[in-house]
Amino acid sequence: MRTVDLIQKKRDGHELSEEEIAFLIDGYTKGEIPDYQMAAWAMAVYFQGMTAAETAQLTMAMVRSGEQMDLSGIPGVKVDKHSTGGVGDTTSLLLVPLLAAAGVPVAKMSGRGLGHTGGTIDKLEAIPGFRTELTRDEFIDQVKAVGASIIGQSGNFTPADKKLYGLRDVTATVNSIPLIASSIMSKKIAAGADAILLDVKTGGGAFMKTLDDSIKLAQAMVAIGTEVGRETVALITGMEQPLGSSVGNALEVKEAIEALHGLGSPRLQEVALTLGSHMLVLGRKASDLAEARKTLAERITDGSALAKLKELATAQGGDASVIDDPSLLPAASRVEVIPSGEDGYVQAIEAEEIGLAAMMLGAGRPTKEANIDLAVGIVLHKGIGDAVKKGEPLAELHVNSPEPVVAEVVDRVIRAFTLSSQPVEKPPLVYAVVSKNGVERLDGVRT
Repeated sequence: MRTVDLIQKKRDGHELSEEEIAFLIDGYTKGEIPDYQMAAWAMAVYFQGMTAAETAQLTMAMVRSGEQMDLSGIPGVKVDKHSTGGVGDTTSLLLVPLLAAAGVPVAKMSGRGLGHTGGTIDKLEAIPGFRTELTRDEFIDQVKAVGASIIGQSGNFTPADKKLYGLRDVTATVNSIPLIASSIMSKKIAAGADAILLDVKTGGGAFMKTLDDSIKLAQAMVAIGTEVGRETVALITGMEQPLGSSVGNALEVKEAIEALHGLGSPRLQEVALTLGSHMLVLGRKASDLAEARKTLAERITDGSALAKLKELATAQGGDASVIDDPSLLPAASRVEVIPSGEDGYVQAIEAEEIGLAAMMLGAGRPTKEANIDLAVGIVLHKGIGDAVKKGEPLAELHVNSPEPVVAEVVDRVIRAFTLSSQPVEKPPLVYAVVSKNGVERLDGVRT
């Protein structure tokens, strides 16, 4: 078997066999196939695409390139969740304790952020003492005892994906749906979950800007999960504006705590309950979505989800007193309020611009080596569709930065808001559900 023949075969639009895909991935991981040949193959895939079977075979070849987590010792159906990334998206911090309180074991490996905000691991480290690095035995034992654990990605998981993604990033082949889908799903499958819930963002603040592209990506990932025996469901959720009101690590932890009290951003709560309902059904702890939603709402009302977050934090060495008193979380040295310059209605908030503004304050990493300031960020006082009066706050900045940086961030946040003189309808939060049975388009709850 020769690499050049497989490049030509894919270039000409033919389907590769499982053995041919395994040959490519194994050879590239071992360094036997050079970057220039793998780049040529990736470009052929970019233009010719892959069948569902090819994409599933590529995914499993990348899974087999490294370690795999064995969660079989944990009783119950283990359900994992992946988000394609957004701004102010704190749903994992709500979902993990909510699901654990409802009886679904959650063994979650999460990443750090690169770009406009921190990842789930960065956010958790705003809780003093919280350990995000556990041994594999500690991780599994904690899920058995507490019902949940969240740790950083460690070990030699999917090295083929890491290597191939780095190559795609510098060869203009990132935006290939089969390659995106296999990259995401290889990590989820290697993490050992029995079922997978995908939160595919759509809109200006998302990786996929259009609804059609978001649905295509969701379909590709659901097809992979189905092909390899993992029950997989995807929700298409809106990212026309930041999901929650807070963008920044300690600020997002505080918002998650408020949400577990039933307070805070209605958008964040609605999406979390919708995602969680599907996860509860996947975990076989509810027979349908209505029952699942009722169960999750009860776990918020009776305080058991909040108690589970405290139990989780304590088990991983964190100071759980911050959950009772969020003022103990890292705090910025000052708050800068940004008032509206006119009366009107919020027509648009560019989520990506808000995220980049938060990064300028230190809430995210422009490079892998950069440090994050856990205390800083942006809190939005208005969302799309809200009325605003001149002088009323649009947002507030939590800052430790010098004045020239703050002034630049203020300008950026102001530019991110568009006001209208006429009332504006709130955008949908959930656009569609994608499963092995097809695509169900929704009218969308507006909150």
